[in-house]
Amino acid sequence: MQSRFRSDRRLTVRMAVTLFLLGLVYVAFVAALIVLLKSWILVVVVAAGVLGAQYWFSDRIALFAMRGRVVEREEYPELHAVVDRLCAIADMPRPVVAVSEMDMPNAFATGRNPDNAVVCVTTGLLRRLEPAELEGVLAHELSHVAHKDVAVITIASFLGVIAGLIVRFAFYSQLFGGGRRDQNTAVVFAAVLGVSAAVYALSFLLIRALSRYRELAADRAAALLTGRPSALASALTKVTGDIARIPTKDLRTAQAFNAFYFTPALGAEPGLANLFSTHPSLEQRLDQLGRISAELGEAATPGKA
Repeated sequence: MQSRFRSDRRLTVRMAVTLFLLGLVYVAFVAALIVLLKSWILVVVVAAGVLGAQYWFSDRIALFAMRGRVVEREEYPELHAVVDRLCAIADMPRPVVAVSEMDMPNAFATGRNPDNAVVCVTTGLLRRLEPAELEGVLAHELSHVAHKDVAVITIASFLGVIAGLIVRFAFYSQLFGGGRRDQNTAVVFAAVLGVSAAVYALSFLLIRALSRYRELAADRAAALLTGRPSALASALTKVTGDIARIPTKDLRTAQAFNAFYFTPALGAEPGLANLFSTHPSLEQRLDQLGRISAELGEAATPGKA
């Protein structure tokens, strides 16, 4: 079913290109591992198992990792009401609503498709935002679901997970190989490590390039759906500033899920992390919302389209 979130052809093209390129890398990766490890059954079973688990259980994994739980309407009536209203406006299936007991103000969406999606907000976000700001954040997350880019990011990140698992497997095989350790084993170990590192680096760069664009696309879609880009801009400014004041040690668990968050869980001085961020800078996001606000203002002026 097509939602009323404005379609983004450039986002669709970027998702398709990213998946295609990652698919090529994935095929080469699996072929290289089969040659090096000489066990295509092991490689295929592990790869298929991790991909299946990540695709089917990504929502549960994310909720568990971020201490989120599904909440009923009686617990959070206002939160449910905002989600209901936005889904009615957008003409899209209603996702499961969850809350994470974290002071870090943030939100994320996950799930393999619009019919099996979860939108989760932290209690820190609920405490800090005004109703209009919360509506903007939730519209942003729902646009990820409607555009299906949540599923694409989940699948795209799979390759990096596989690469990491293979590195660990090779390491422990070498560590506990006992008498089987020889020069050939060391060469295979080094080759697997090198291939996995290269694959991880490629997937890392491709995912972040897509992620930065999809965040701008979600901001744009949310602003147009609600008609209040200034409220979303206010939420962005408030949340980004508050996250910067949270101790870095409290953000470490959340950083693994930065690609899914409304704003990245970065400390006050992220340094070089900005060069490979999953999100565009706050300035870029505010500039875009400012332009949309001006466009909506011109559209509302008598005599102008």
